[in-house]
Amino acid sequence: MRKRRLHKVIVWDVATRLFHWLMVALLIVCYLSWRVNWMDWHAWTGDALLALVFFRLLWAFFGSETARFSSFLASPHAGARYLGSLVGRQPDHQVGHNPVGGWMVLLMLALLLAEALTGVYVLNDVANEGPWTETVPAAVANLITDLHLYLWDALLIAAIVHVVAILLYAALLRHNLVTPMITGSKRLPAGTKTPRLASAARAAFLLGCSALAAAALAIYL
Repeated sequence: MRKRRLHKVIVWDVATRLFHWLMVALLIVCYLSWRVNWMDWHAWTGDALLALVFFRLLWAFFGSETARFSSFLASPHAGARYLGSLVGRQPDHQVGHNPVGGWMVLLMLALLLAEALTGVYVLNDVANEGPWTETVPAAVANLITDLHLYLWDALLIAAIVHVVAILLYAALLRHNLVTPMITGSKRLPAGTKTPRLASAARAAFLLGCSALAAAALAIYL
């Protein structure tokens, strides 16, 4: 049987790729700054992380086709069917996130958002005392502080599962999920529809709005 012809398709825009790798870098800096007690750096990095999460949520509605929730959030049935198809070791012809990976993206974004928001509150409670700090009962404030630590553990577990899944895809199925997130492109069968990509200007505007929102929360939460 003759192999199907493959050609290069841009599946990930620059904004999505930068978000992914900047988030990895910021999480590492957040952890290291906490370990060495550089809390100013920890706070600044947390604010930047919050701005990036806000941007990614906006990008999930107004960004490129493969970055949108509507393109990668599938039903549980579709996810189970996709997992079943992996038994046959089919080539990776997925444009964007697969049905299971899409739910992992949503989980990671939810954990990142909750971790960043609780971190902003904890900082204000300890150092700055934001306008809302004293309106919260002490028991709730303590719960938020504890939640910030528990969420970090959950985020770490999710990140480990994510990395292990990528390694298993590479080792067992020969699906390379890392290179496309670096270069933006995959080799897919001829005739594969190229996803619609949003402009860099739109990304810059949404990032600016996200940075303003994160700064406002850092001051007023």
